[in-house]
Amino acid sequence: QVQLVESGGGLVQPEGSLRLSCVASGFTFSSYAMSWYRQAPGKERELVATIISTGVNTDYADSVKGRFTITRDNAENTVHLQMNSLKPEDTAVYYCNARRWWLGQVFDYWGQGTQVTVSS
Repeated sequence: QVQLVESGGGLVQPEGSLRLSCVASGFTFSSYAMSWYRQAPGKERELVATIISTGVNTDYADSVKGRFTITRDNAENTVHLQMNSLKPEDTAVYYCNARRWWLGQVFDYWGQGTQVTVSS
């Protein structure tokens, strides 16, 4: 059974920091690219950060570059999102995603989400 379980969300003041974690199980974690998405109320889900299966390459949305860092530990089947200098506009539900392209198919898994609220 595939599971992605996020944790680490909460309420933080502007300019504060949070570290999100996502623990994966039920699939070969090291074969999947991992991403964090977010969805704010009334808005579409947007891609925040991606890290490839080996962890060598990462990519970020322009809105979080220089503030957020995505990392992964393939030995622990875990991906993290370190969020610094948080802004009120970062408020959203953050989702962990695992994706793999294999023989013409896309394998796509999602976590249940964790709420991040940035407010004074």
